[in-house]
Formats: sequence, structure tokens, C-alpha cells
Amino acid sequence: MNRLKVGDVTISSIIERDGPWRVAETMFPSAPPGAAHALLREMDPRTYEAATNKMVITYQSFVIRTPHHVILVDTCTGEDKGYPAPMDFPKQPWLDGLAAEGLTVDDVDYVFCTHLHIDHCGWNTVLRDGRWVPTFPRAKYIFHKTEYAFWEAAAKQGPVGNHKPDVFLMNCLPIMEAGQAVLVDDDFSLDDCITIIPTPGHSPCHCCVNIFSKGERAVITGDLMHHQLQVNQPSWSTIFCTDPEAATQSRLKIFESTADTPAMLLPVHFPSPTAGRLKHTADGYRWIFVD
Repeated sequence: MNRLKVGDVTISSIIERDGPWRVAETMFPSAPPGAAHALLREMDPRTYEAATNKMVITYQSFVIRTPHHVILVDTCTGEDKGYPAPMDFPKQPWLDGLAAEGLTVDDVDYVFCTHLHIDHCGWNTVLRDGRWVPTFPRAKYIFHKTEYAFWEAAAKQGPVGNHKPDVFLMNCLPIMEAGQAVLVDDDFSLDDCITIIPTPGHSPCHCCVNIFSKGERAVITGDLMHHQLQVNQPSWSTIFCTDPEAATQSRLKIFESTADTPAMLLPVHFPSPTAGRLKHTADGYRWIFVD
């Protein structure tokens, strides 16, 4: 992703992996047979590899630099977690990306997770002497209190759908035990230009990160949408969504508030150039990448 400027704020990204990843028909169970394939052929070619019939899916973190703080949003899958294929891809690219941003783990002031799925909280912790410890020793980690409470309870009960208790136990609980977690509510704000927008559905209290500075706006949308297909078809929720109907309503809320405005949307899983804007069309919405 190209470095973006939003008023006095800059936004860049650290990519852990990208490229062809999943077949749309298995990702979106409510899609009618053949519908996704037909739409993909009409979309930006950067989002789809026709030879394998796979969507291009990127795993990335966002770096927000305000005049006062360095903030990391979503921390991908992390290293040494023992995840099976296909989540066992190389992790060095993420570390190289952090260094390319001119950052060390000591430079990050805040870490924010839009939600607590496996690919959004992995670099929260690293393994040291057999223990999971916070990767960013100076940072405060911002978790929505409802999201945290749900996965805390779930970790005591066993797997929830596709999500395993180990994710919380490795990536989140050690942050709380280290005293670096900050549990926040819907009205959380940071640094006068960072707020959150609750967008539940993909997870119990998935949140978007709203960035506003000098009249300009960007929204990091986490997993509000995974692919451009969901712009054309907002009702298509993924196999990973806790509440598919709520996820649809959250998408429509963000779409309506940003379409036909200069606001940029930054979905974590969209390939480079990642950022885009929405336009209303006669039958819904259209995605336009910001190149």
C-alpha cells in the first residue's frame, strides 16, 4: 500500500503475506452457485487470479503515525504459533516490513485489534523462554471490552466455529497479565483523531478504526469486508462470521456513511493498493482503488 496522508496523520502498511488464497464459493456460503465467479471476472484484476479461480487476499497491519503517537492496527498471524497449513506461511516478511517502516518494537505506542481472530492479533505476542510475552514492550494494547470478554469466556469452553481457544491464550491473555491491555467501550477516542466504530457481526464486537484530521477521513475496516465482492454484494458474509446478518448490517452502515465522499476505506485483506473509495450505483455500490 502506498503511504497515505490524512490531514496530519500518515498511514502505511506492513504485509505478512499476499496473493491467491481462497475460492470465493467456499468463502461466501450464501452466494448463489456461479454468481461469485461471474462477478470476479468483471472486477479489478488485482483482486482475482483466474488461473486458479482464487481471490487475492492480503494479510497486513496498518501503521498510523499521528503528531504524537505510533499506532499499529491488527497484527496478522505472528510467529511460533504452531498453526497448521495454510496458516504456516513465512513470517519474516512482516518483520522485514516493520524494519522497512523504520520501526522497532520499542517505537510502537499503541496496538489496536479490530477484533481477536487468528490473523488480527498474532504479533501481539512473541515466544520468549517458553512464555508468550508482549511483542511491543512500551505499547498499550486497545481491545474492545465486549470482544475481549467474549473470547475470554470462549477460551474456557472450547472451540467456537473456526476459532480455537489457543488464539486467545497465546495472543491476548498474556497482554492482560502483563498489565498492558486497555479495555475500551464504544466511545473510545485516542489522540483527538482516532475513534472506533462498532461494527459487530464478523465477530461479537468487531470495530472499525476511524481516522479524522483536518477535515479528511479514513476508516480501517478490519474484516468488515474481505474482498471487493462484498462491495457488490453486501449480503455475502463469510464462513468466519459469528452473525452473518449483523455483519451485513454493519457493512451497509459504513458503506452509507462513506459512499460518494472523499473518505478512504482500508480493508485489511484487500491487495495493494488496498485503500479505496465507494460510489453509489443504480444497484448498489462500486469500489474504486486509490492508486
